[in-house]
Amino acid sequence: MKMRVLRNTLCAMALSLFTASAGNATALLEPTLHVKPQGVEGGGGGRVALTLDACGGKTDTRILSALVDNRIPATIFVTGIWLKRNAEAVEIMRAHPDLFELENHGGRHIPAVDTPRKIYGILSAGSPDAVQAEVESGAAALAGAGGPAPKWFRGATAEYSPSAIAMIRKLGFKIAGFSVNGDGGSLLGARETARRIGAAKDGDVIIAHINQPTHAAGEGVVQGLLALKQKGMTFVRLDDADGVGNDGTTD
Repeated sequence: MKMRVLRNTLCAMALSLFTASAGNATALLEPTLHVKPQGVEGGGGGRVALTLDACGGKTDTRILSALVDNRIPATIFVTGIWLKRNAEAVEIMRAHPDLFELENHGGRHIPAVDTPRKIYGILSAGSPDAVQAEVESGAAALAGAGGPAPKWFRGATAEYSPSAIAMIRKLGFKIAGFSVNGDGGSLLGARETARRIGAAKDGDVIIAHINQPTHAAGEGVVQGLLALKQKGMTFVRLDDADGVGNDGTTD
């Protein structure tokens, strides 16, 4: 009986310590971002910013071709990993500087969180030095690929520790949040993706992915964008708009 009581007491103490530790863990932030609305009266038109993450893997040519064919500008957040594997897609984007703005998604697609933890199953950078390395290596990869130096950063998972946000801002980057999650990390079906993107309103910043050519979400991205264009929506790149984010990400 005494041993059972002791075991129960130890278990209770362990649970209490775990709960306290979890409670003291710094909450992560998922910043939002909006561009200055066009302010069209009557509910028609407006403007949105399309941002597409190229985390790794290949290129969804369904999306890339639709952007070129329909003259839809987009801000593409690329990792160093994706840049190495997708030279042909990068060449197409560089050939259309009026459409594509390439920005920093990190060197190795590691969440910009300076304490050890997992976010959506991905291990965070884990330290301030590792966050800085992720940001700077992503910028270096873009510089090596030619073109303008990046001004914006979006970390893997788009979640950050507050101290990492402050560090990234000191490195000279604005941090790109979003207001419409278009494809749920490219895991949604085509219909739901199209519905979400097609429902974007004046001033919204859309996030979706351009690196999953086998996912149904890519078809939905195209459908949603064409629906917005049909409504008379204007597309802008982040560098061409007055983006305003919360949590100290742009000011």
